[in-house]
Amino acid sequence: MAEKSKNCRLGSVGGQAVIEGVMMKAGERYSVAVRMPDNSIKVTNKAFVSVKKKHKFLNIPILRGIVNFVETMILSYNTLMLSTEAFGLEEEEETKFEKWLKEKCGKSLFDIIMGVAMVLGLALGFGIFFVLPSLFTGWLDGITGGHIGMAKSVIEGLIKILIFITYIWAVSFMKDIRRTFEYHGAEHKSIFCYESGEELTPENVKKFKRFHPRCGTSFIFVILIISILFSTFITWDNMALRVIVKLLMLPLIVGVGYEFIMYAGKHDNILVRILSAPGLLMQRLTTLEPDESQIEVAIKALKCSLPDVFPEEAAASEEATEPESAESESTEQHG
Repeated sequence: MAEKSKNCRLGSVGGQAVIEGVMMKAGERYSVAVRMPDNSIKVTNKAFVSVKKKHKFLNIPILRGIVNFVETMILSYNTLMLSTEAFGLEEEEETKFEKWLKEKCGKSLFDIIMGVAMVLGLALGFGIFFVLPSLFTGWLDGITGGHIGMAKSVIEGLIKILIFITYIWAVSFMKDIRRTFEYHGAEHKSIFCYESGEELTPENVKKFKRFHPRCGTSFIFVILIISILFSTFITWDNMALRVIVKLLMLPLIVGVGYEFIMYAGKHDNILVRILSAPGLLMQRLTTLEPDESQIEVAIKALKCSLPDVFPEEAAASEEATEPESAESESTEQHG
């Protein structure tokens, strides 16, 4: 709709659920609000300057999506660490086995072992999500006498989607994950309320839906759908080559997906509704209805991320003065 695309608030704020809290980002500022055990809300404000501002050529369509994806991963990690530190979980996260390993092996060897464990974990994820669907589809094509034909890429994509849905469904039974999904819902509802122009109060925020077209969940589904289309042009004759080519094409797929998500966030038409539908349905798992205390945290984070719009709220929170960027990151916590 034309009126919707003219709303200057659309797409101006993004967010992420963190441990017992919410991160909101507007422009070059982001705020992390965390509900503390004493029921107070602790806010950390920081700056994150995109490399796209320093290097204008990175704003080219498709390329800007790739850059944004990398920066989002960096920012997501930083905000999760901030919420962990704010909530006082950094020491609790170290298991007894990790403490024993560090004592017996020394810190340097411990870091090496943990690094290897991380690499193995990534390799396992790559195998399950990239290699397994291709191998299974190839096997299925073989036992059916090669009659699957062009449908192979669709079947492979559906397997990926099934793996993703199964994983999200399984972890949703964990108490901490459920609370994070509730904060995810609070994040979406508060952003919708702000974009509508209504006053940011718990009562107003409650009225809005928790399913947002610019959500990372929707982005993943868009990526999966686009990857199915791209995969139809990759050979099935050499499975190793197919997997490698798909991996090399991932940045391009991410860039295309980003352009669609940005368009979908500002427009409402039949095509957008159809392509956004799977991700919005998936948000029924990744977002849950928040309670009032969680909504208050989301509102706090949103207001603090917009000092020009909510100067009093932002001034009341403690400021972060050292900027972060994808090239140089600050881990200093204020507040």
